[in-house]
Amino acid sequence: MTHFFQWTLYLTVCLLLLQSVVLRSAEPETEPRPHIKIRGIYGGAPTQLLEQNRTLPELGVNAIFMGSGSLTQDRIQQLKQQGANVFAEFNTMHVTSYLKEHPDAAPIGVDGKICPPPHGWQGICPTHLGYRKYRMDEFRRVLKEYDIDGIWLDYHHSHASWERAEPDMPDTCFCERCLKQFQRDTKTSLPDAPTSQLAQQLLGKQKAVWTQWRCDVFTDWVREFRSIIDETRPQALLGTFHCPWTDTEFEGALKNKLAIDLKAQAKYVDVFSIMPYHARFNHPQDPAWISRQTAWLGKYLGIKGTPGERHKIWPIVQLSDWGETVPVEQVQPVLEHGTRLPATGVMVFRWGSLHPQTDKVEAMIKYYQSIKP
Repeated sequence: MTHFFQWTLYLTVCLLLLQSVVLRSAEPETEPRPHIKIRGIYGGAPTQLLEQNRTLPELGVNAIFMGSGSLTQDRIQQLKQQGANVFAEFNTMHVTSYLKEHPDAAPIGVDGKICPPPHGWQGICPTHLGYRKYRMDEFRRVLKEYDIDGIWLDYHHSHASWERAEPDMPDTCFCERCLKQFQRDTKTSLPDAPTSQLAQQLLGKQKAVWTQWRCDVFTDWVREFRSIIDETRPQALLGTFHCPWTDTEFEGALKNKLAIDLKAQAKYVDVFSIMPYHARFNHPQDPAWISRQTAWLGKYLGIKGTPGERHKIWPIVQLSDWGETVPVEQVQPVLEHGTRLPATGVMVFRWGSLHPQTDKVEAMIKYYQSIKP
C-alpha cells in the first residue's frame, strides 16, 4: 500500500507541475519591451500614489495625459521632475456650453431641424466660424502657457455617439452654412429645395462627394491645429484620440458617418492613439481585439513601430470599468496586447475611476515595471 500511495503522490505532483507549465505558457509575456517608449496614465496625475511617497519611476510610469483645463504649472513641474512627459487632452468638437449663446452652431439633421444629441453626446457644426475660432484660440493659449510635451485632439468627429457596442451616428450637418460651403468647395450646384430633399440627394447619388467634403472639413481643422503648434511650441507632438474601427466596420462609418480621414490627417498628426476599449466595445472576453485593431491601423497607415518613424501609434486601453467590468485578471493581457508592435507607447483609461480599484492599479504597475528596458 505504501508503494501505491507513493506512486499516486508522484503522479499527482507531475500533473500539478504540468498544469503549472501549461498555465504559464498561456500567460502573456512580461519581458522588457524596449520598443515601448511611453507607459502612460490617462485622466490626470496619480496623486493618490504620489501622496504615499511613491514616485512615477517606481510605478513604471513615464507619461501623464490630462485634460487641458486641469493643467497647472506646479503640477507639470512636479511630474517633469520625476521624469514624466506631460500631454494635454484637448476637446475639439464637444464643448456643449458654446451652444447656450450660439444656438446656430448646433448640427442640423436630415429633416432640416436641430439634431438631438445621441445618448447625450452633443456635437457642433464643423463649419461654424465662431466656434472654430473659439477652439483655435484656446488651443493656442494652452500651448503658450504650459510647458507640455504634446497635445491630443479629442472628440474630433461629427455629431455622434460611437463609444459603445451599438453606436448612434445621425447624418449631419445640413445647415445652410454647410450647404453653401459644400457647393463652393466642390463647385457643385444644389437645387432650391427643402433640406430633407437636399439631404436625400447628398446621401444618395452625391454621397461620395459629400462624404469626402465632410472629411476634408474636419481634416482642415487638424491642419490649423498643426500650424498653431508649429508657431507656438514646435517641439510638441500633435496626437489624436480616435475611433478604433477599421475602414470597413459599420459600413465604413469611420469616414461615412464620423468624417475621420486618418490618412489625410496623417499629414499633420504625429501620434495616433487608437481607442480599443475592448469591454466597452462588446469584446469583454477578447483582449486580443486590441492588438488586432492596432495591427490594422499600422497596416492602413504604413506604421511599423520601427525607430526613426515620424508617425507613432500609442493605444489607450481600458482598465477601468465602463459598461462592462474589466476584471483584474485582464490587466496583464490588456496591456500585453496594447504594447505589441506597431505600438510604441500605451496609456490606460482612466485614472479617475481606476485608482479606487487598487488591485488593478497594482497589476498595472507590475506590468509597467516588467516591460521597462
